[in-house]
Amino acid sequence: MSEKAKNTYGQGVVKISEDVVGVIAGIAASEIKGVAGLSATLTGGITQVVTGKRNVTKGVKVTVGEKDAIIDMIISVEYGFRIPDVVEKVQENVLTTVEAITGLKVSAVNIFVNNIYVKGKEQEPKEK
Repeated sequence: MSEKAKNTYGQGVVKISEDVVGVIAGIAASEIKGVAGLSATLTGGITQVVTGKRNVTKGVKVTVGEKDAIIDMIISVEYGFRIPDVVEKVQENVLTTVEAITGLKVSAVNIFVNNIYVKGKEQEPKEK
C-alpha cells in the first residue's frame, strides 16, 4: 500500500493511500447510469479467483504524486448507452468526487471500455 499523497496541515501530515483514492474513484464511477461495473485486469481477475477475495479497487489504478493524482479505470458499459456520453459523465464524477473528498488535484481520469454488458432477458412467467 503506497501512501504518497501528503498534505501538511496545522498539526501534522496527512497521507492518503492510493487504495483509498481507488475506492473513492470506483464508487464515483459506479454511480453513473450506464456503467455496468468495473472490470478487473487479467492478473487482478486471476488473483480474485485464486484467493477468493473481492478486490474493491478492481479495474482502478491510481498514481498519486505530492498534490495530484492520475486515475486509470477499466469499465463495462451497459448495452444501449452511448459510450462517449457515459465515459464523459464518469470522468466528471470521478474528478469532482476525488477532488472534493481528498483535496488532491486530479490531473487525468483515463477510461478504458473493455466490455459491453447485455442484460439477460427475464423469463416471462408461463400462463397456466
